[in-house]
Amino acid sequence: MNEFYLKHVQNLNNLDVNKRLNSLAILAEGIKSEIISKPIQGNDVNNHIHTWYSFSPYSPTKAVWMAYTNGLKTAGIMDHDTLAGCDEFIKAGQIIGLATTIGLELRVSMSETPFTGARINNPDQHSIIYMAMHGIPHHQIDKIQKYIRPYGEKRNIRNSQMVDKLNALLKPYEISINFDKDVVPLSKWTEGGSITERHISFALAHKMIDKFGKGKNLVEFYKDTLSLPLTSKGESLLVDENNLVYDYDLLGAIKSNMIDKFYLPATGECPDVKEALSICKKSGAISAYAYLGDVGDSVTGDKKPQKFEDGFLDELVKYLHHLGFNAITYMPSRNTMEQLSKIKNLCDYYDLFQISGEDINSPRQQFVCVAMRNPVFNNLIDSTWALIGHEKQATINQNYGMFSEQVIEEMPSLYERINYYKKKGISK
Repeated sequence: MNEFYLKHVQNLNNLDVNKRLNSLAILAEGIKSEIISKPIQGNDVNNHIHTWYSFSPYSPTKAVWMAYTNGLKTAGIMDHDTLAGCDEFIKAGQIIGLATTIGLELRVSMSETPFTGARINNPDQHSIIYMAMHGIPHHQIDKIQKYIRPYGEKRNIRNSQMVDKLNALLKPYEISINFDKDVVPLSKWTEGGSITERHISFALAHKMIDKFGKGKNLVEFYKDTLSLPLTSKGESLLVDENNLVYDYDLLGAIKSNMIDKFYLPATGECPDVKEALSICKKSGAISAYAYLGDVGDSVTGDKKPQKFEDGFLDELVKYLHHLGFNAITYMPSRNTMEQLSKIKNLCDYYDLFQISGEDINSPRQQFVCVAMRNPVFNNLIDSTWALIGHEKQATINQNYGMFSEQVIEEMPSLYERINYYKKKGISK
């Protein structure tokens, strides 16, 4: 790739969305004219890519480019509490010729259910779960964004309070963070994005780098002064002063070991699960519970042992089905085959649609999930195309969506619907 095109790759994270999309169009033309090598595509898919509208090093345009150049066949945007990047993501997919799907990730309250007080799939808080809205009809983007925005405003009140709590912890070391000056600018809040604990942690990472520099001094402060654990891999990354993504690696350490020290429970910023499901149904989106699974000997080697929903999974999935969830989403790279077999079997038993996506929000994460290449997960490739087909049809008319009353009456079999919508998704 020559210097001209490399500049346009760099421009995919330009602050101006029109310049981002224009550069992508130039790159697409370079591929068409064979000046740029076309990536080899297999059957890899990913429905859970974050952009900088929640937290990520990638704009929606850059995320689509990364997905495409890594050989993905499809890509799905899945930001926290915002749909601000969806229009751009859709346009970028059309420009480069990559099938896309859109959605968002929500934290919702289970406090009015039999699972109140339980640690379910949220590492930070009991009674709160992560759920996803997948396959959102495009004409519903603005309506859902308006619905969720007030929850983001409530979240920012808590974000600011968490910064205050963090500052109290850091006061002896003369480190201080200002929410408005240090955290908000790291986000796309003013463009409709959300602000999460990751933004606070990222701001702290930058403050620590400013104070101690990269390398040994910072590691000593982190380990010895703050008395925080650091894996051998994490330490090797943070000792390296030439590490190109140093701030993201430091963020990863902070997220693992410090957030619980300044975290404050979310209350009014999390809608009730039944309210969130109602919004999904009214908008024609597909509601999905995000299965996490207990961590024993971490499959990926970077997660601490922790109990989540496995101890009461049968009862939970039965209740999710009772509430009206359409689907369960899970990550083959995160869990053991025993865990994955159980969640798959429960989905089959309760006729729940199965979706997968690998969480992408840092530069070290791989867009391709190699674990999904196991033939046992071929259903997740089929379901991705069905998800895309659903989104296409529901955008034309919500009554054409996979879980509309009209379609379920005409096609009661989920298996039949998956095959039908898969064909719709694959068709141009």
